[in-house]
Amino acid sequence: MKRFLAVALLALLLTFGFSFKAIMVTDTGGLGDKSFNDGTWAGVQRAAKELGVEAKVIMSQEQSDYIPNLTKAAEEVSKEKDGGIVFAVGFMMQDALEKVAKQYPSVYFAGIDIEFGKELPNVINFLFKEQESAFLVGYVAAAMTRTGKVGFIGGIPIPPVERFRYGYEAGIKAYQDLHGKKITVIKGYTNEFSDPKKGKDLANSQFSQGADIIFAAAGACGNGVIEAAKERSEKLAGKGLDNIKKYALSGKALYYAIGVDVDQDYMAPGVVLTSAMKGVDTAGYYGVTWAFKGQFKGGLKTLGLKENGVRMSEMKYTKDIIDKLAPNVLKELEYLKGLIIEGKITVPDSEDALKAFTVKGVKLPK
Repeated sequence: MKRFLAVALLALLLTFGFSFKAIMVTDTGGLGDKSFNDGTWAGVQRAAKELGVEAKVIMSQEQSDYIPNLTKAAEEVSKEKDGGIVFAVGFMMQDALEKVAKQYPSVYFAGIDIEFGKELPNVINFLFKEQESAFLVGYVAAAMTRTGKVGFIGGIPIPPVERFRYGYEAGIKAYQDLHGKKITVIKGYTNEFSDPKKGKDLANSQFSQGADIIFAAAGACGNGVIEAAKERSEKLAGKGLDNIKKYALSGKALYYAIGVDVDQDYMAPGVVLTSAMKGVDTAGYYGVTWAFKGQFKGGLKTLGLKENGVRMSEMKYTKDIIDKLAPNVLKELEYLKGLIIEGKITVPDSEDALKAFTVKGVKLPK
C-alpha cells in the first residue's frame, strides 16, 4: 500500500510539476547572439532541467520593450504558487529593472551586468571582473601579433564593455613591460550590439590599418568580426581547420579574432585565437537554483578569476599554434593569473588605473 502511494505521488508530481517559473527577458541582442544572452539562457535552462521547473524567454526587439516585458514576466511569476525568478540581461536594462523590481517587491529578479545605486532585497545584481579575463587574452594577443598592431572593437562603451577594454590593454601593456615588444592598439565602437555587419565592416577597417588580431566586446556585432577574420585567413590558407593550422604552424601570418562572454572558439576553428569568457551561464544557473531552494539573497555579486566567474577559453583549436609561435606564453599566463588571484596584480577597471598600470616589478619564472 505504501509503495502504491509513493508511486501515485511521484506520478502526480511528474504530471503537474512544480509551480515555479524562471523567465529571462533579453536585451535587444536577443537569443542567437552567441554571447551573453545565449550564455545566460544556457544557465537558466540547465537549472530548470535539473530542478524540473519551467523556463521561458521573452525577447526584446527594442529598448522600449524592456519595461513591458519585465512587467509581463513579473506578473507571470507572481501568479505561480511556488514563485519564480525574472532575469534582465544587459546593462541597458538597468533603469527598467530597477523600476519594475520596486513595483513587484515579492518577485525575485536577477540582473546580468546591472548595478543599482541602492541595492534592492528582491534583486541579485551579477557583475563580473571582465577586465581579468580580458587581461589574459590581451597578453596572448600581444605575444601573437606579427604586425605589432592589434584591434579592439566595442559595442556601446558601457561599463562592462569598457572593463573588457581596460583589461585587454592592460594585458598588452604587461607583455610590453615584460618582453619589450612595442604594440599599438587600434580602437573602435559599433555603438550597438545587434548588427554583425557593422562589426565586420569595422574589423575590415582595422585589418586594413595593419591589425592582425582583433578582440571584440560587442555582442552580436562581434560575430561579424569573427567572420571578417575567417574570410581573410581562408583567402590565405584555404578553408577548414586543417588548412588553417598547417598554414599557421608553418610560420605564415594569419588574421585572428578573439571571442567574448562565452567560448566562441568553435565559430571559426583556428581563427578565433581564444575567448574572454565570463560566467553568465553560472549566474543564470545559480539565480534559478537559489530562488527555487529558498537561498535567494538580494544584493551585488561580483565574480572574477578567484571565484571562477571569468576565464579564458581552453583554446581547443589554437593551443598548439600558440605554443609553436609564442613559446612559454601560456606558462607565463598561468603565473600571472595566479598573481591576479592572490591580489598581487590588480587589473585596472578604469581609464586612470589603466594609465598607471605596470608590471615592471614582476619576475617571470624561468
